[in-house]
Amino acid sequence: MWRAWVWLVAGCLLSGLVQASDEQAWTALREGRAVLILRHAIAPGMGDPADFQLGDCTTQRNLNQAGRDQAQRWGQLLRKQLIQPRLLSSRWCRAQDTAREMGLGAVEALPALDSFFVKRTSARAQTAALIEQINAQASAVPLVLVSHQVNITALTAIYPASGEGLILALPLEAPARVLARVQP
Repeated sequence: MWRAWVWLVAGCLLSGLVQASDEQAWTALREGRAVLILRHAIAPGMGDPADFQLGDCTTQRNLNQAGRDQAQRWGQLLRKQLIQPRLLSSRWCRAQDTAREMGLGAVEALPALDSFFVKRTSARAQTAALIEQINAQASAVPLVLVSHQVNITALTAIYPASGEGLILALPLEAPARVLARVQP
């Protein structure tokens, strides 16, 4: 029985299923050896309305007050962790607003973070593009990415809650190696 337990633990360690401690994950993020990816904060509903238009927030699901508060708490947490990140976001309003509400600086749109909820056939290609683009970034500045559940699940096989974050080891790979899950 003891040997089976040792082999199970060793297998988990070798496969990367065991997560680093939260402190180690935050240090890796601070040092540019990891990236934080967030599911946008609370935006009631699911998917997008039938009249969805990318450039028009009135046609999209948007953050409610709880979502704005959640995003602001992320900003407070990142400041407490001494993280001054570069913010990259999906072009969807709820993701952009999540990043802006953090109050940490300018937000850059990165189409590889856009939702593919409606076009799931693009999941594999878009995830590969995201991995390639993130791995090409200079690692001197911590990166915080704001995206959507489907994108994060395709990258990590984890179904995150609204506003949940995952600290992922760099370089990114598929599936990504999760160092820590940070609850909203």
